[in-house]
Amino acid sequence: MTISVRTLALAALAVMSWGTVADADKRTVCTITVNSSDEKEMFRQRLPEGQYRFVELVERGRADWLASACKQGIRCDLLVISGHFDGATVFYSDQVAASEFLPVAEMERASCSDSCPGLFSQLKEVYLFGCNTLNSDATRSMSSEVGRSLVRGGHSQVDARRLANALDKRHGESTRDRMRRIFVNVPVIYGFSSVAPLGPTAATLLGRYLQASSMADVGSGRSSSRLLSTFAAESMIAVSGLSDADPGAAYRRESCQFVDDRLSPADKLDFIHTLLHRDMGEVRMFLERIESLFASLSESERRAPAFLRALDEIAHDDVARDRYLAFSDDADQPAVRARMIQLAGTLGWLAPAEQRARLMRMIGELLAQRSVALDEVDLICSLNADHALDQERHRLSLSPSQSSEVPQAAALACLGSTEGRARVLQALISREHADVRVAQVYLGHRPITDATELRAVTEGIARMTDAGAQIRALDTLARHRLSDRESLDVLVRLFPAAESIEVQRAIAAVIIRSDYQMLSGPEFIRVLSGSRLKSTRGDDVIDILIRRLKAS
Repeated sequence: MTISVRTLALAALAVMSWGTVADADKRTVCTITVNSSDEKEMFRQRLPEGQYRFVELVERGRADWLASACKQGIRCDLLVISGHFDGATVFYSDQVAASEFLPVAEMERASCSDSCPGLFSQLKEVYLFGCNTLNSDATRSMSSEVGRSLVRGGHSQVDARRLANALDKRHGESTRDRMRRIFVNVPVIYGFSSVAPLGPTAATLLGRYLQASSMADVGSGRSSSRLLSTFAAESMIAVSGLSDADPGAAYRRESCQFVDDRLSPADKLDFIHTLLHRDMGEVRMFLERIESLFASLSESERRAPAFLRALDEIAHDDVARDRYLAFSDDADQPAVRARMIQLAGTLGWLAPAEQRARLMRMIGELLAQRSVALDEVDLICSLNADHALDQERHRLSLSPSQSSEVPQAAALACLGSTEGRARVLQALISREHADVRVAQVYLGHRPITDATELRAVTEGIARMTDAGAQIRALDTLARHRLSDRESLDVLVRLFPAAESIEVQRAIAAVIIRSDYQMLSGPEFIRVLSGSRLKSTRGDDVIDILIRRLKAS
């Protein structure tokens, strides 16, 4: 090789090496875009290209994109998450075509398992663009049964209140607490304590902040007073990630026991066994995490010898069993009591027949009350989704007057009572709004599938004289997507007889969700067009239905 060629080669290698070093010196901005990309694009436009590189972690059409990013070893200096946030569990998109979302539980699992050391370990700043991402309000709170359980355990009333308050504070689970636990040791986490601005507004505000004078703040690991003042009207705040010295560090370690992938299911079950020897009030606060663990297990994991041994040890722990069941019997909230009964079955403490008996005892206590709430009707229907409680209905003893009350009748109908169902269907076409609401809840679980029932209900709706009640009943009927020609004919005859445009719109809403192809034809279109009442709204569901009929 001549000297000139050798010199050129060395120069080329030097340039390549310098380029590699320069690229390594760039800060990495990781983005998770599950809704609008406005915030990401503003960061990209304003941050100097020579100093920053951008990596979008979401891979469209791939469900395990977060795990994929973890495996790639991507190392993030800044993380920008953009998406609607439900205030507790998930970042999601409002775009119909979008299928990507970001569960908070998946972020927690990755953080606890240390399976994403690149993504999380060197973060200086996290930007959470979503409503209530740093809200400090607790998403759960103690019920009074916790205090009663502490008193039963030997504590005085004063000590019980103090301990209950401490448990409430520890397990309150605000979204701010949860984000701090996920992004452990991250110096700065930006988010919103209440409603966040929409993407375009947030991008505009970011553009005002991301000027040359503010560049030193970005990625510094120090809270920027300039950024916070720019978003002052939008409830933005900044917090730091949890540290080992933080009072909440011990709770994080315990919470991680449920989701750390480095622990076997048997190890996690052993931890649950230790929890069961604490005060049952604290076990109650871990209930959701215990349920989630069992729900996440595969059949092979449930059959593993080590897991079965750990489960058998719990099943034979009579002391924990008796304390747990006594607490569940005293639970204030029926839904919590039902969940604890079901978990007792999972832990081997109750046989299926015993579970059913306890659930029916709880249901009986609910139905004996003077008033039964909508959510209790919903709960009873949900508990009997598989109709396993139908055979237990004989355990209930209600007077005829109690059984005739619509909420009680709906609950009995949830348990397979044909008389209860007939009473609820009659309630659907009543003038009482409260009764119609009960019927709507019940029919959400047990829709009308019998053509005879459907025709009777439709004809009953047609005879109603109260427009408001009639609209509510029609709204319920619309959810059934009618395919019965006789029922649709009743609605066709009702349309020109309706005395308000609101009723006509409700009728059109039922038909447009039905198998309306069987009604297509010039005659029906003339009925709709010629008898529709005047409307100031302009284009509405009636117009849409007419257009679809003409096109069919």
